[in-house]
Amino acid sequence: MKRKLLLGSGVAGASLLLAASPALAQDADDPSVYLQAVMDNLWVFIAGILVFFMQAGFALVEAGLTRSKNVANIMAKNIADMCIGVLAFYAVGYAFAYGDGGGWFIGGNSYFLSGSSLFEITDGLSGATDFFFQVVFAATAVTIASGAMAGRTKFSAYLLFAALMTAFIYPVVVHWTWGGGLIAEYINWGDAGSYSDFAGSGIVHLTGGVAAFMGAKALGPRIGKYDDEGKPRAIPGHNIVFTVIGVFILWLGWFGFNPGSELAADGYVMSVAVNTLIAAAAGGAVSAAVVMAKTGKPDVGMVGNGVLGGLVGITAGCGAFNTFGSLITGAVAGALVVYSVLYIEKKGIDDPVGAVSVHGTCGIWGVLAIGLFSRYDDAFLGRDDAGLFYGGGLDQLSVQAVMVVIIVAWTAVTAGIAFSIIKKTTGLRVAPEEEIAGLDVSEHGSAGYQMESQS
Repeated sequence: MKRKLLLGSGVAGASLLLAASPALAQDADDPSVYLQAVMDNLWVFIAGILVFFMQAGFALVEAGLTRSKNVANIMAKNIADMCIGVLAFYAVGYAFAYGDGGGWFIGGNSYFLSGSSLFEITDGLSGATDFFFQVVFAATAVTIASGAMAGRTKFSAYLLFAALMTAFIYPVVVHWTWGGGLIAEYINWGDAGSYSDFAGSGIVHLTGGVAAFMGAKALGPRIGKYDDEGKPRAIPGHNIVFTVIGVFILWLGWFGFNPGSELAADGYVMSVAVNTLIAAAAGGAVSAAVVMAKTGKPDVGMVGNGVLGGLVGITAGCGAFNTFGSLITGAVAGALVVYSVLYIEKKGIDDPVGAVSVHGTCGIWGVLAIGLFSRYDDAFLGRDDAGLFYGGGLDQLSVQAVMVVIIVAWTAVTAGIAFSIIKKTTGLRVAPEEEIAGLDVSEHGSAGYQMESQS
């Protein structure tokens, strides 16, 4: 209570100071509205910084779970994800996602942020704040595919796909949902208010997971991954320390990813943060238990993926669940990761880091979980108790299932076409001798680890 009083006094004092500002007098009649807008913009900017930092987490997880001869290539791809992602989203992706000149399929206008009120703050987010937060989400979507394609992809081919993903494939999914397009406004959901995906289990992670699956399928497995009878061989990662540090960085970043998606600095933020925390912990604990039951050992990489699976699973429902729903969602995601990794590997899809399972399988589960555990209105649902287990019936679950089908179909078709064209033109996979030697040397000219000679 004391902290609340102090905070209230601080806000009141700041309001008085701002009220005396000539700039404020011009910008807003009510100083408290302007102050809240400034706080909202500052919080969303900080949240965006946390999401930006997730790129380091993805890079470390991917590098740690793969061979040392490819570590420079992996780092280069993650840098490229942000560089290419920012430029492509700035040029056309943001307009396709949120532009008001399109219809149900795709947005328009706002190319190169034209026509946007970038720096004006009145009673909401400025254009600059909104773009900053949205572009780091776009970079995350393409980074997901990087891990599944590790160890055998041409760097130039990956750059082409990264540009297409952030300029077109991902923005269209965003427009259909958060951008007010097909799924949000043009389909009558009956008694269900609308789809719900608070921070992107489906929009970001499922889209990235399906793209990862299509990339791994188009490439084929790494040399030596399967024996003559088609049974998978283990290809251990080279640095579990990288992996665990990467998991913690991603976990930290998720406190920007999910709470930041409230797009405001309000009391709802901490509820979202706690749900995120609980689901991640449950995912890690259950994945450890499941993998121990299957192998007798708590594989560290699998436990790390269980944490990430819990985070992906809760990303859709973090604003609609109570803590118990978050616990169950994360726990189920942790178990799904283990079974999905083993199943996909058995079916001949070589995913070195488990990206398809973490982001694809758990992304599907997160979207569907909305229809089961939704207790509160998250501004998408339009009502409390929308989940099946709270008396909401099957309406919301049906909406979520349709959303899954649409996202999977769109991404599979567009990513599949993209990889097919790249494969037939520039080529998608490096030569066998380059793969055996490692992509660091063949693609970037030097090894990621330099061994000093003894004189």
